[in-house]
Amino acid sequence: MVGWLIRKFVPDWQNTKKAKVRQGVGNVCGIVGIVLNLFLFAGKYIVGLIVQSVSIRADGLNNLTDAASNIVSIVSFKLAEKPADKEHPYGHERSEYIASLFVGLGVAFLGYETLKDSILKILHPTPIDFQWYTVAVLVLSIVIKLVMFVYNRRYGLRYDSSLLMAAAVDSRSDCIGTTAVLISTCLSPLIHFELDGYMGVIVSLIIFYSAYDLLKSVINDLIGEAPNPETAHELENRVLSNEYVLGVHDLRIHQYGPTVSYATVHAEVNGHDDIMQVHNAIDQIERQVREEMGVDLTIHMDPVLVDDPLTRSYLSKFESAIRVLGQGHWSLHDFRIIPGHDEITVDFDLVVPFDEHRSEEQIEKQLLGYVRTGRKLNLQVTVEHPTLSMQQ
Repeated sequence: MVGWLIRKFVPDWQNTKKAKVRQGVGNVCGIVGIVLNLFLFAGKYIVGLIVQSVSIRADGLNNLTDAASNIVSIVSFKLAEKPADKEHPYGHERSEYIASLFVGLGVAFLGYETLKDSILKILHPTPIDFQWYTVAVLVLSIVIKLVMFVYNRRYGLRYDSSLLMAAAVDSRSDCIGTTAVLISTCLSPLIHFELDGYMGVIVSLIIFYSAYDLLKSVINDLIGEAPNPETAHELENRVLSNEYVLGVHDLRIHQYGPTVSYATVHAEVNGHDDIMQVHNAIDQIERQVREEMGVDLTIHMDPVLVDDPLTRSYLSKFESAIRVLGQGHWSLHDFRIIPGHDEITVDFDLVVPFDEHRSEEQIEKQLLGYVRTGRKLNLQVTVEHPTLSMQQ
């Protein structure tokens, strides 16, 4: 049904990277979610009041919170679709992450309220009035939530939406929680022991886990998580496929939303090649990546002297030094030397692990103490940590 609605009401629905399409898909899933969650809330809360079950009422309140989350999702999709402006030059797609953050906090609060009510029910148990319509409502709820999990996950993956994936995770948790409530409802009269409060605790723990899982994912998106390795490798290969590029390093990808990506990379080129031809080739790579991958790529050219004996000699000395001093954990790139009258300037980037405790000054001092050339060295080393691309 959801797929039919998307095909009917979302123009160009196959275009998974278009912001307008993502908003339309999010609206369809959100509206369907609101209707289903309100239906489940009304059914379970009324039944919970009739049979005096705290776990069924809590499960119903969970569905009400889900409906509110669907409303937040629709609003955030609308905000995310807004184009870039003077105050927000990278667009508004991170609004989706912020909305997901509030959804996660709301789910955590619901878990707290459910846990509190469940503990009170354990301390002051009251019998549940078993009715078959209660079982019917809970079974129907499980089926509906399974359907919601399937379509939210399917379209969350297809359209790279953290909000739809959050809805899928929440629906899966609801299935587990409602199943626990169903077991409690059926089993308590048989064993003559009230499991309602204990099942409520289990439901609350499931809700807490869902909140943790969602908040962890969203916070990683906001802070800046490592991009998809497949995207990084594809960018590297596209740059390296150009005849003028000898190697790439320092690839950095910045995400400003599911469909807004910027990247920078250093490309090593032959210092003897015609700079205008090389620059034209670099421009062509940037345009191709922007058109075919949707990534706004900026390439910095690093000229290297190919087959220069002096450069090779000094490079060999410093490679030997970093193998010893870094114990095999260091690497260098962008190596070049600038001969002068009284000294030779050696300039390169040194890549060290994140747990390296030595400062840049200490490293330079140790390198100068290790390398012997017979000439005064002016060492200019930029110490950095590994990035996505460190190919030579």
